[in-house]
Amino acid sequence: MAIESTQGCDVSCVVVSWNVRDLLRRCLRSLLDGTEVPPGREIIVVDCASSDGSADMVRQEFGSVRLIAATDNLGYARGNNTGLALARGRYFMVLNPDTEMVGDPLGFLAAYLDEHPEVGAAGPQLCYPDGSLQSSRRRFPTLLTAFWESTLLHQWFPDNRFAHRYHVLDRPPTVIQPVDWLVGAALMIRRTAWERVGPFDEGYFMYFEELDWCRRCRDAGWQIHYVPQAQIIHHEGKSSEQVAAARAIRFQRSKVRYFSRYHGAVWGEIIRLFLLATYAFQLAEETMKWLMGHKSNLRRERMSAYWQVLRSGLSGTRR
Repeated sequence: MAIESTQGCDVSCVVVSWNVRDLLRRCLRSLLDGTEVPPGREIIVVDCASSDGSADMVRQEFGSVRLIAATDNLGYARGNNTGLALARGRYFMVLNPDTEMVGDPLGFLAAYLDEHPEVGAAGPQLCYPDGSLQSSRRRFPTLLTAFWESTLLHQWFPDNRFAHRYHVLDRPPTVIQPVDWLVGAALMIRRTAWERVGPFDEGYFMYFEELDWCRRCRDAGWQIHYVPQAQIIHHEGKSSEQVAAARAIRFQRSKVRYFSRYHGAVWGEIIRLFLLATYAFQLAEETMKWLMGHKSNLRRERMSAYWQVLRSGLSGTRR
C-alpha cells in the first residue's frame, strides 16, 4: 500500500462523503482555520459520486482541501482506503461528513497518541447536536450479541444485558479508558499501526469494517483508547438513512461476514438465517397491518424494505 511521505504533516483527515453536501460543508468549516487547513494537517475528501453537487461545492468553497471525486459509490471501507493511500500524516483521522468539531479534537487526540506509543488508535466522545452523549465505545461482540443487538429481539427487549455489555454501559463515559473498538465515525489511527495492520477490509461495503480493523489492531499488539476530553458532534446516519433498505442489507450482510470470519462459516449461516427469519416476521406483521388499513403508506414502505432484504438473502458482499 503506497503512502506518501510524512514530512511536515502531523494529521491527515479523510472524509468519505455521499449526498450530504450541507453537512459536509459544516464539517469542513469546523476543520479549517478560517479558510485554510491548519498547519501540519491535510484534509482529503473522497466524494462517492454524489448527485447533490458535493464535489463542486468542495472545489468552489474549499480550495485548500484535496478532493478525490470518485465515479461510483465506493463505500466506507474502500473510500477511506482510497483517501488514506494518499495521506502524508503521522496520524490518520477517519471522519464522517456528518460530524462537527468541538474545539480541536484532532490536536488533542494527536497529542494523546504522542504521549501513549502503545495506543494504535484513539477516538473522541461523540455527541448528538443537542449535546447529549452518543454511544461510541464497544466490546467485541459475542455470538449472543449477534442475536440480541440491532435485531428484532433488541427492539422487543432494548435493555437486554447482551446489548448493555456490548455498549460498555457498565463503565463511565467521562474517563479515558482502553476499549475493544470504537465507532468509525471519528477514529484517529497511528500511521505505523495502519501500516502494520493493513487497510480496512473492502469486503465490508459499510458497517463492521472499523470493528474488524480494531480487532486486527488489537491482535497485532496495539491498544485502542476512548478519550472523552476530545469531543465531536455526530449527526449520525445522514447518508445511509436516504436508502433504508440498502442500509439494512449492508448492515446485516456485514454482520454475517464478520461472524463468519471470526466464529466460523456455520455460525455465520445460522445468524444469516436468523436475521432472514426476523425480516420475514416483520414483513408478515406489516402486511397484516396494511390489510387492516392502518397507516397504509407507512406499511407499504416497510413491506417494500423488508421484501428487499429478504430478496437479497444477506449473502455475499454485493453493494
